[in-house]
Amino acid sequence: MRQSKGKTAMKQLKIGNVTLDNSYILGPMAGVTDLPFRLLCKEQGAGLLCMEMISAKGILYNNKNTESLLQIHPDEIPVSLQLFGSDPKIVSEMAKRIEDRPFSILDINMGCPVPKVVRNGEGSALMKQPKLVYDLVRAVVKAIQKPVTVKIRKGFDDGHINAVEIARIIEEAGAAAVAVHGRTREQYYSGKADWDIIRQVKEAVKIPVIGNGDVTSGEQAVAIRRQTGCDGVMIARGAQGNPWIFSELISYEENGILPPRPDIEEIRTMMLRHARLQIQYKGDYTGIREMRKHVAWYTKGLHNAARLRDDINNVESYEELEKILTVLA
Repeated sequence: MRQSKGKTAMKQLKIGNVTLDNSYILGPMAGVTDLPFRLLCKEQGAGLLCMEMISAKGILYNNKNTESLLQIHPDEIPVSLQLFGSDPKIVSEMAKRIEDRPFSILDINMGCPVPKVVRNGEGSALMKQPKLVYDLVRAVVKAIQKPVTVKIRKGFDDGHINAVEIARIIEEAGAAAVAVHGRTREQYYSGKADWDIIRQVKEAVKIPVIGNGDVTSGEQAVAIRRQTGCDGVMIARGAQGNPWIFSELISYEENGILPPRPDIEEIRTMMLRHARLQIQYKGDYTGIREMRKHVAWYTKGLHNAARLRDDINNVESYEELEKILTVLA
């Protein structure tokens, strides 16, 4: 066990009228933060769970896949539902349409770097249009009673570093909090996250600021807080194949001790539980196929992991998965 120098009291985080038990947030990731994975992260203590991003137009046109993304389990509350879109009228009306669903916070995506999203002027492309940012956030804030938050990046590219300007606009438009990923859209997820831009945003606005980027341990969670003054810490890729990160972060904040990493048997048990949840909510065919990428994350760096990943890409049933995972035991 590694011990820090000081002991810190557990910090709660208030976003609008929603008070989180702690300030560690599972970040939204398309194809990752689905219901089964969120339930596992909740059990490990995550203070807030962010759902996969949902298209406002998908809701408008009653898209079948969109409906499945909207599924929320009572055990995972509080959750943040994230919409993406660029039309203030459509996004605000769809926010109003779904407001009676059991999410606690509505988030607007202004950080997604995926080309097809950016080409539509959505996601991180919105950071190039400050007036539209205001109009979009303001329309959603006026349309619903629940707190509205926004997730942004450092900027669109190195020539347009405007997170501070955009955060001020978001605050002025009435949002309850802003999450800042310390990379530009151009960077995607490469290079090192710039925590200093998070500090600049924190100093510029009064609403809570959630820091995001390169937090994969208790030490890094403490470091990002010290360096930026951020009110909350968002963990995205650091949680892939690692729902335990939330219990580790809580332990480190409460008593300065990082618990031992899960052993092989704990990892195997978690993977199989995850697979059962996938099958429960998505059926045998989809559930087990979507589990393949999770197994690759869970087993990264383990003995026999490369061989196992080759096998896992062909697995088609829970029984096959269980048998393949015996190589880890």
